[in-house]
Parts: sequence; structure tokens; C-alpha cells
Amino acid sequence: MKRQLKELTGAILVQLQCKKAESIIKKGISFNVGNELNFNERLMRAALLKQAEKNEDFNLLANYHKNFWKHTGRKYFSEKGSVLNDFFLPHCLPVFQSLKKLLEGNPEKYHTMIEIGTGNGEVLEYLSRQFPQIEKFVGIDLSTDQIEFNTKKYQQYHKLNFEAADGAEWIRKNGTDNIIVFTSGGVLEYFTQQQLNRLFRSLKYLKNTIFIAIEPIGVDVDFTKNPNSQPYGTERSFSHNYTQLFEDTGFSLWYQSVIEGVQKEADFGVFGAINL
Repeated sequence: MKRQLKELTGAILVQLQCKKAESIIKKGISFNVGNELNFNERLMRAALLKQAEKNEDFNLLANYHKNFWKHTGRKYFSEKGSVLNDFFLPHCLPVFQSLKKLLEGNPEKYHTMIEIGTGNGEVLEYLSRQFPQIEKFVGIDLSTDQIEFNTKKYQQYHKLNFEAADGAEWIRKNGTDNIIVFTSGGVLEYFTQQQLNRLFRSLKYLKNTIFIAIEPIGVDVDFTKNPNSQPYGTERSFSHNYTQLFEDTGFSLWYQSVIEGVQKEADFGVFGAINL
């Protein structure tokens, strides 16, 4: 009852304060960074997300999230702790150790590693030292401010390149054979299923592509009952059926595991896929 009352109040506030709602939407409503939103604004945020989900307007949900990372991404990462030390190093190394073995046994030379949603770039910089045989590392992020910050911070690292762009669009325009693409800690969850399908299918037409996805899977999502992507959690981002999506677009999985207990709303699925 209390939850329903909050949803109703939020919906009424959206109608009464249209300009305020537009302002919130423009900045993005994925979540509340640094308690920037007051109580009424949080109610409006929840109502907007709920209405988009109720209408099954998943493109609108994705646009909300895209706005957030484009306009608030820099603020988020400036206030967040170290993604490298707090999440990546404790949980994500096994798949990249497996990647090293895969590359050792593969005669093809992989020349470029691309991170979609690079954030502050520290994970990409770390991997550039772990894979010295790879010539170029590209970090892509929606936030122009964050990319400008990264470019200055890592200017002495000649292998690192940073681009302000939509990751999927950038890869469709610039992708080549023999590349490795990865996401770490939740990036593809902001893509709709259709957007993710297009990204994977665009890579299908390239030779020798590898994709590593480290992404949240909602703990309440059961793909045996519904195999499609589903909104989950407070953000109403998307829990994707990565195993099926990779296989449906011509990839073969060479690595798969689960990281449990990092978040209450989701475990993290770790997927390594290859398209020969």
C-alpha cells in the first residue's frame, strides 16, 4: 500500500511539475548520485521509470539511462571509489587469465582491445599492462567530460585512446577483424535486447572477434520462464539472457561463471564469447 501511494504521488508530481520532470529526464534518472535529487524528485524519478516499464517502452527506458551516463557520468565516477580495486581485481581476473591462454593457443593476432563504458579508464589501463602483445586499447564512454578527463590523465600512455561515443555505434563504424571487446561491471544492462542483438550481429560479420561481458543478472529473473531481457532492480535497467543472445548471433562461449553477493538485486554473470 505504501509503495502504491508513493508511485501515485510521483505520477501526480510529474503531471503537476512538467518542467521539473523534463529537467530530471534530461540529466538522466538511472539513480541518485550524491543525493542530488530531493524526496519529491526521487518520487518523480521512480514514477517515470515505472510508467515506461508498464508501457513496455523499453527504448524510453534505455534513453533515460543513456541521458544519465552522458550528462552525469563524470559526476558519478568522480564520487565513486576505485572500480579497479573494489570490483575488478577481486572478482574479474579469472576470465582475463583464461583470455591469455586462449590468445596463446590462437594463431590470429588480436591487435585492439575495446572497452564499452570505460568510465575513468583505470580498468583499461590495467589491462594494457597485462596484454603487452595488443597494440591499441580504446575506451569508449558517453560522457564527453569523462573522456576529456581520461585523455589528459593517460596522455603518457601511448597505447590508450579514448572516444566520446555510443559504444555500439562506434564499433559498427570502426570495428575490424581481430578485435577484443569487453564490458566490466554493468554496461550492456543499459541496452535494450534489440540494441544488444544489433551490436552482436554487427560483430558477427567480422572475423575473429572476442567479447567479454561482465554484467548484472537480476536475482529475481528466471530465464527458464521468460527467455527475453527484463527490467530489474531500482534502476529498471535490463537483465539479459547473454548465453542465448551470444549463441543466437553466432558466438561460441569459451568462458562462463557467476559472481555472487556483490549486489542485493543482482549477481554478475561473466561471459567470454568468440566468433571465428
